[in-house]
Amino acid sequence: MLDQPDVKQAQGKPSAKQLAELPARLHHHAFVVKDQEVNRHFFEDILGMPLVATWCERTYHQDFQREFDYCHTFYALADGGALAFFQFADAEMYERSKAIFPEVPSFNHIAMKVDAETFDALERRLKTAATPYRVVDHGYCKSVYATSPDGLRVEFTVDPPHVGEINARRLADAHSELGRWLKGDRRPNNLDRH
Repeated sequence: MLDQPDVKQAQGKPSAKQLAELPARLHHHAFVVKDQEVNRHFFEDILGMPLVATWCERTYHQDFQREFDYCHTFYALADGGALAFFQFADAEMYERSKAIFPEVPSFNHIAMKVDAETFDALERRLKTAATPYRVVDHGYCKSVYATSPDGLRVEFTVDPPHVGEINARRLADAHSELGRWLKGDRRPNNLDRH
């Protein structure tokens, strides 16, 4: 949701709690998959995110008290970050490492910012591939959601033209709104939602 100028504005506020320099970007988000080729088809062929690195590795893992082989793939984001995926050579490692989702998994997801043209292209790609998806207008952004074969819920979001206004309003009251909600006042403050 926060556009770069708003992050800089928040970063400029003096606070003993805040890092002097915020993390620059997402380096990667890692997720365990059962089948790298099925996963590649979803992210590269359907969504259009290119595979940019594959690392085939063997390592000793303290938690498992043994060596294991794995394949680690990376799919590019425009800022240099990536979505990354692990596949293990043996089924036990997959079973012990795969994501376990709650009864309502939709709140666990990764969201990536896109422009309007890319948003439309992603929606077309999902429709053409007959891949289930949904579009939600949150007011402060519009999102298209899809789920990978291993259950990773991905969101691609586009900001409205007046995102700067929206972000300035939320930055100004971020702490007071959180305090209000934590004290039990559950009134919605998203009046932009459609």
